[in-house]
Amino acid sequence: MTLTSRNWPALRVSDWTPTRDTLHMWTQIVGKIRMAHAPLVNHWWQVTFYVSPRGLTTSAVPYGDGAFEIEFDLVGHRLEVRGSDGGTGASRCVR
Repeated sequence: MTLTSRNWPALRVSDWTPTRDTLHMWTQIVGKIRMAHAPLVNHWWQVTFYVSPRGLTTSAVPYGDGAFEIEFDLVGHRLEVRGSDGGTGASRCVR
């Protein structure tokens, strides 16, 4: 199969530069939080984001006697934090 311009939508950087810059900053902040709490693994593998059904997630990060997860919900435009104790928090992102 040959890919042509009909197979992919046009993605001009100028159309989503503010979104790209915001997502970049937020992923850096969340990555630093994960780096501070997750045990060190070779080549900083512990700060990887994983694809989730709704966006990107840190997966479980150890914290005290439990754990938490931070997910970039790209479908709902939210940053969600969930704890193993059942606690949750979210920040709605402006579109």
